[in-house]
Amino acid sequence: MPKQNILVIGSSNTDMVIRTEHLPLPGETVIGGTFFMNPGGKGANQAVAVARLGGQVAFVCKTGSDIFGHQAQQLFSEEGIDSSYVFSDTKNPSGVALITVDTHAENCIVVAPGANAHLTVADLKHSARAVEKADIVLLQLEIPMETVEEAAVMARRLGKKVVLNPAPASKLSPRLLESLYVITPNETEAEMISGIHIVDGASAEAAARKIASMGVPNVIVTLGTRGALVFDGTDCEIVPACKVQAVDTTAAGDVFNGALVVALAEGRSLTEAARFACKASAISVTRVGAQSSVPYRTEVDIFNQ
Repeated sequence: MPKQNILVIGSSNTDMVIRTEHLPLPGETVIGGTFFMNPGGKGANQAVAVARLGGQVAFVCKTGSDIFGHQAQQLFSEEGIDSSYVFSDTKNPSGVALITVDTHAENCIVVAPGANAHLTVADLKHSARAVEKADIVLLQLEIPMETVEEAAVMARRLGKKVVLNPAPASKLSPRLLESLYVITPNETEAEMISGIHIVDGASAEAAARKIASMGVPNVIVTLGTRGALVFDGTDCEIVPACKVQAVDTTAAGDVFNGALVVALAEGRSLTEAARFACKASAISVTRVGAQSSVPYRTEVDIFNQ
């Protein structure tokens, strides 16, 4: 089956990461260890994941006209991502994320959106050709909600499959939800959307069914070390997580979503796509960083837990 085209619309950041023994409490200063910078941003991470896992991908984002923005564009080109629709903002800096990672691979992140917050509906209209050429459009919530909604509606109107990774957690409008083919919340995001507190598999299924009742035909709730719950509008199935020794979970969700749309573009079922995504995500958490942790297709194909 020929590959389908994937379009990612979202954010691009430079991640500044410090590893430390424990995450600081409010008002606490801790002495950290290694510091490094890594290209990140949920949109860029997902675009890189799609490219490395064998998908044909274009990326719509906005960076600052600064060194971080220039580096990002160069990296997109090196990864084989079509960056024809990467806009340069002369008024606002590129996005930056400050990330602290502890010895248990947990993290806390603060993002200064910069140019990401100025990816507008007007920019989207200048990217209409990219939407027209795509078969699957992947979105997240680190750009203005108005832009996300317009992208989803535009893509749905053109008959595209729209996948939303609703992160960071936010309230979603009926207009957005009804434009989606798949939504992939984690537990926190699923609780916010559904209003159902998730404590186990049964409550996760209840949340997925509630979200589906809002107009989304397919729901995948990612459950961290427990895997992912897949609901296709009729049946519900838990895809177990792969057992690995995690060192950094920073981009795990982004790798999951990138892998998911690659598998869907190859014609796999929703459950098989989630299984492939769990494998890719498991590999990523064994490595430090965001895009630096994204595996290549050959690694996922030969991976056995």
